[in-house]
Amino acid sequence: MGIIGWIVLGLLAGIIAKALFPGVVGLGVVLTTLLGIGGALLGGLVASLLGLGDPIDEFFDLSTWVAAIVGAIAILWLASALGGRRRLLT
Repeated sequence: MGIIGWIVLGLLAGIIAKALFPGVVGLGVVLTTLLGIGGALLGGLVASLLGLGDPIDEFFDLSTWVAAIVGAIAILWLASALGGRRRLLT
């Protein structure tokens, strides 16, 4: 997957994660994209460690999207649990 693919995946996964995680506000387009890219990397790493193969390999593969969205939700949850609640949540 090229750099444009990572950016598009990150933006869309970040938007979906923000929609699924209750109360998230105040993230712009750039932070949403970085959230999704970080989520994809985290999700891919965890899936590889669990022996589920390489989920971040093809843009149109369902496992790529699931790993990116679940990873982004995990990042949002971790940020809110570690005190980012005032910044991320209303």
